[in-house]
Amino acid sequence: MSSGPAAQTERRSGALLDYLARRMRLRSESVLAPLGLRPRHLVALTVLRDAGDTSQQGLASTLQIDSTNIVGLLNDLETAGLVERRRSPEDRRRHVVSLTAAGVTRLDEAECALAGVEDEVLGALDQAERDTLYDLLRRATSETPASCAAAAGQDPDALC
Repeated sequence: MSSGPAAQTERRSGALLDYLARRMRLRSESVLAPLGLRPRHLVALTVLRDAGDTSQQGLASTLQIDSTNIVGLLNDLETAGLVERRRSPEDRRRHVVSLTAAGVTRLDEAECALAGVEDEVLGALDQAERDTLYDLLRRATSETPASCAAAAGQDPDALC
């Protein structure tokens, strides 16, 4: 058994995660398209469901997109009747974005379709393995390189 650089490269997860993400993304896009949704629409609808009514600017901040792009995204969703924008009664310059009943229904449909995609893409894993994968991915995404480095007593810039 080799312990040199080649053996270490064989155990790197980046390429496998990238491949898995591409498979998941392509299949997700194909089941969302008949629902008139793209992944970015789904993320916005999910945020609105989970956070409730929010300002247009707050949604842009949460989604980490600029204000020009949030307008286009919300135009798509509003045209489809999935969200509603209205002026804030407290500040008439602000728009409040709400998920409509049709938006809730479409989000439920999308989540059901995506559950099927997950079953397809992760079909080689049993439920316990999927739970472990989820927990590991959740943990891996919850820490930034700076917090990992601080915990290890290292220079955060050394990880970049």
